[in-house]
Amino acid sequence: MLAQLTLSLTQPKNLINQHLLVLLPKARALPQDLPHRELLGSVLSRRNLKVSDLIDTPVCANAANGALTVWAMLDFTKDAFVIQTQVRKAMQWLLEEGPTSIAIAVFGDPAQRRQAAEFAVYGAWINGTLLPEHKSKNKNKRKSLQAIKLFGLVDRETFAPLKAQAEGNLLCRALTVLPPNELTPAWYRARVGKLAQQYGWKHAEFDIKKLRKLGAGAFLAVAQGSSDEDAAIVHLRYSHPKAKKTIGLIGKGICFDTGGHNLKPARYMHGMHEDMNGSAVALGILLAASKRKLAVNIDCWLAIAQNHISPKAYKQNDIVTALNGTTIEIMHTDAEGRMVLADTLTLAARAKPDLMIDFATLTGSMAVAVGARYSGVLGNRDELLLRAVGVGKEVGERLCAFPLDDDYETALDSKVADIKQCTLDGDADHILAARFLKRFVDDIPWLHIDLSASRCEGGLGIVASDVTGFGVAWGVRMLQA
Repeated sequence: MLAQLTLSLTQPKNLINQHLLVLLPKARALPQDLPHRELLGSVLSRRNLKVSDLIDTPVCANAANGALTVWAMLDFTKDAFVIQTQVRKAMQWLLEEGPTSIAIAVFGDPAQRRQAAEFAVYGAWINGTLLPEHKSKNKNKRKSLQAIKLFGLVDRETFAPLKAQAEGNLLCRALTVLPPNELTPAWYRARVGKLAQQYGWKHAEFDIKKLRKLGAGAFLAVAQGSSDEDAAIVHLRYSHPKAKKTIGLIGKGICFDTGGHNLKPARYMHGMHEDMNGSAVALGILLAASKRKLAVNIDCWLAIAQNHISPKAYKQNDIVTALNGTTIEIMHTDAEGRMVLADTLTLAARAKPDLMIDFATLTGSMAVAVGARYSGVLGNRDELLLRAVGVGKEVGERLCAFPLDDDYETALDSKVADIKQCTLDGDADHILAARFLKRFVDDIPWLHIDLSASRCEGGLGIVASDVTGFGVAWGVRMLQA
C-alpha cells in the first residue's frame, strides 16, 4: 500500500515535528517564502557555503518547532539520472528516521516544480515503502511511509502514472529480495497465479510434463538438476481493446543458481537468489501497464527454474535439442540463463508479437564491461537500440548499447552440434550470449537487456536500496512509445 498523497499550491507553514524536503531550482538567492529561510541562511553561514553550493551539498537542520528540514537545489539542465540522484540523497536524510509522513515543497517555474515533484513523490513511494526482511529485532517496529504532503503542485493526474510505475518497481524489488528457501519455483508460480487472478491476466503454465512433450530440451536441461519438478514457463496475457501492437516481455526466473556441475565458488554463489530478477522486472512492467491501462497487448513469459547440482543435472559435453530444433553443445553449466531463455523466446516468438524484449541477469561480463550503474542492451534492429538508449536517458535507467555483428558468432561454432552454448574463455560473453539468443527470436524485432544494474550497492538514481528494480521504469516508457 503506497503512501496517501495530498496536494496543495500554497507553501507549508508551522509544520511541527514534521519531516520536510525543500527542492529549489539552481539560483543565487533564496525565495522569500522558503520554509525556515532564516534557519537555512544561518546554517549556510556557519558552514561557509553559498546558496549555489546547495547544488552539490544538500543541507539538513532541525527547526525550533521540531521539524527536520532538508534543502536541496536541483540543476534542471542535467539529465534525469543526475536530478534523481540529487533528490534521492536529499530525501534519505528524512527517510532514515522512518517517518510515517513527510512533506515536500517544490519551487521554481511550473515545469521545474512539476519535474521536482514527480521525482520526489516517486522517490518517496518507492523508498518509503518497506521491502521484505527477516530481522526479528525490527518485527512490529518498522512502518512504511503512510502520507506524503506535496506543496507547490496540485495536478493530481501527474501522479497516477507514477503510482502505477512505483507499484511495478516495488513488486520487482520485493520479489527479488526474498530468500531462495521462500521464493522457490513452486511458490513463485503460485504467487504469479494470484497476481493473474487479481489483475485479470490470462494465465497458462508450461510445466515439466508439457515441456517434455513439446521438446523444450534447452529449458529441461537446466531444470532436470532439481529434485522437485516445479520448474515451468509461465505465460501471462494483458489485453486492451484499443491496442494496435503486441509486445512480448520475457524474463529469466532462475530462483537460485549454484552454477550446476561447474559449481560457483561461495563468493559468486552468494546473492544468486536474485538471479530471477529479469522475470521480476517483466512482472513489474506488466503490473504497471495494467494499472495504467496502456493501450497495448502484452504477452509476458517467465522462465522459472533453478540451476542445481545433482546426479541428474546437465553437464559439459551434453548435446541437447532446443524447442526450435537447434542442437546445443553444453560448454559450461553456469551459462544456464541463455538455455532457459532459448525455449522461452521460441514460445514467445511463435505468438508473433510486434516486439520482443527479454530481461535477464545474464552475464558477468556485462558487469565487467559497464559495472553496476548501467545495464547493457543488444538487439537486431539499430533503430530499436537508439530508442532504447534514448528512453534510458529520459527515465534515469541508463543503457549502453553493444554490437551484435555476425562475425562474433564464429566463436560459437561447434564441431558436434549446431551451436555451442558459450565459450570457456568468456571473452565478450555478453555479446556471445545475445548471439546465442538471437537464434530463437525468429527475426522478430527484439531487444535483450542484460541487467548488470539490477543491484548497485548504496542505491542508483532515484532508488535508495541495493536492489534497484532497474528496467521497470524503462520498460513502461518503451511500452508508451
